[in-house]
Amino acid sequence: MMNSRFKRWFGALLVPIALAAGVQWVQPANAQDYPSRPINLVVPFAPGGVNDSVARIISDPLGAELKQSIVVLNKGGVGGAIGTAEVAKGGPTGYNLLLANGGITIHPDAERISGRQPMYELSQVEPIALLSSDPMMILVRADSPYKTLADLIKAARDKPETVSYSSSGNFGPIFLSVELLAQAANVKFLHVPYKGGGPAVIGLLSGDVAMTTAGPNVAAPQIAAGKVRALAVSGTKRLAAFPEVPTYREAGFDAEYYIWTGIYGPSGMPPAVIQKLRGAIRDVARSERVATAMSRQGIMADYRDSADFKTYVEQDAARIIALLKKIGKID
Repeated sequence: MMNSRFKRWFGALLVPIALAAGVQWVQPANAQDYPSRPINLVVPFAPGGVNDSVARIISDPLGAELKQSIVVLNKGGVGGAIGTAEVAKGGPTGYNLLLANGGITIHPDAERISGRQPMYELSQVEPIALLSSDPMMILVRADSPYKTLADLIKAARDKPETVSYSSSGNFGPIFLSVELLAQAANVKFLHVPYKGGGPAVIGLLSGDVAMTTAGPNVAAPQIAAGKVRALAVSGTKRLAAFPEVPTYREAGFDAEYYIWTGIYGPSGMPPAVIQKLRGAIRDVARSERVATAMSRQGIMADYRDSADFKTYVEQDAARIIALLKKIGKID
């Protein structure tokens, strides 16, 4: 009998011979049989934000579709870079996926400009599917002296870098939505980073900061409880659930921002794995179960397959990088 070392050598020798002969080489069994064990879905932020909500909405139905458990893991820190890097460098097996947002495109360039080594490169991950896109709502405490967005901007203009805001970290969605507004209004806020959207809201509720922004699903319960007041929304139109809240532009400031969520995998995954994931995510994202769950939580479903998702991300990144150049975060 051939020993194991000879078998490996003989198998490797057969691949180029078979390809030269025009024989279709069968992919390794681990790709064809995927998934054969639970899949980790890494949320690169603390629990409580939009990414976390979307991950938990899709995890059970996606697990049922793939016939394996989807385990949601929160890996917060550095504006999402820690969790993203873990997936990017975890090997192209398809057993570690990422529920990312727009901050994923900013970190590498921003770190290099700051003289630091990026924790990951965009070339190490690839987009699989867009799941949602939401505007952000500017929130202040219910007892805040700021009744309108104009009040908030006036305070920031009168005393630069004294009106504070909490965020999920540098270059995350809260940071970007606020800094877009600041650039349009020509003011400077004081940035106080936290490890996720949930902690950022807690920072506001505790009175540690003057404001924050959040997606409608995170903001709605706090508004309903009378704990916070919404001053503006970052989208192009008012939200049906909050018709009294004006957009940035209606308040006089030429800015807009959407927090999107989408699934990424590490680059180099076998084509069979990618195809299976794309098909499963497509069916789940278009299902009534997921659509209903997102609607109930105030999340705007916006499914797009990998090619359209990639285009969407590139356009969004170009707009955000242009903003960061204007405010001096990237040269």
